[in-house]
Amino acid sequence: MKIAILGGGSFGTVVANLVAENGHSVSLWARSEDTATLMQKERVNQRYHPNHRLHDHISVTSDLKQVLEMAELLFFAVPSNAYKELAKLVSSIIKPEVPIVSTAKGFGDQLLLPSQVLSEQMPDNPNCTMSGPNIAAEMADGEITATVVAGPDKSIRRIVREVLSTDSMRVYENSDQYGIELSGALKNIYAIISGITEAVGAGQNTKSLIFTRAIAEMNRFCRELGANPMTMLGLGGIGDLFVTCTSPLSRNYRVGMAIGNGASLEDAISSLGQIAEGVNTTKLVKNMRMQRVFICHC
Repeated sequence: MKIAILGGGSFGTVVANLVAENGHSVSLWARSEDTATLMQKERVNQRYHPNHRLHDHISVTSDLKQVLEMAELLFFAVPSNAYKELAKLVSSIIKPEVPIVSTAKGFGDQLLLPSQVLSEQMPDNPNCTMSGPNIAAEMADGEITATVVAGPDKSIRRIVREVLSTDSMRVYENSDQYGIELSGALKNIYAIISGITEAVGAGQNTKSLIFTRAIAEMNRFCRELGANPMTMLGLGGIGDLFVTCTSPLSRNYRVGMAIGNGASLEDAISSLGQIAEGVNTTKLVKNMRMQRVFICHC
């Protein structure tokens, strides 16, 4: 199968290697021409995964048309705030009916979830969401991992599951795409809080309190916004929340750690060198609450 992956960052590179190892032909798009040229020449992503060679079935380019022309399946592996702009470009190139897999965990313009942005810009291309406790560095190392593929179309979920499944990657299906995306976006808020509590030396009682109240609050958010609250109790909810709130490899957790150690938000983001979706999500959810878009009594 010919697969296109948009995003030459940490997660996009890992997914590219994962599906290439399954025997698929992968075209990986990087926005920067210099980055794409270097990755194609050196066969490694020096910035994010310097110790992991790119599979021979992967070609890297910054030519979007070249990546999309023959694609039978497309992964969006860019930050949520980049979805709209990129989707507009993709919509004029990609063939209708080619399924799209969203991997971002956040909100785009006008408080739209990533899949909603894709549906708005490319209504003829069905989409689903890949989400769960999926830290890219551990996936690159071959650690046993599970992910959720969520979407309304069972046949598309099945295709994506087969593409992603390996000895170290187990894929579960879920029809509640909305609930999976909400959970994936909201949990980043609590990861920042958890990083702060770790940095200030909070005890296990405090950490347990924050974690369980995070579960309760996420559940209420999901219910208020029309998602199935049971979805939050699975791999794409509590599973993702747990790893994001406890792992020093979590970007949002690291932002919280930096803030807890005295850094300003700007310095914390700058030192990370990557996108931490939870920063934008926190601002958006706060504004939603203030504007009474939904009401949550915690």
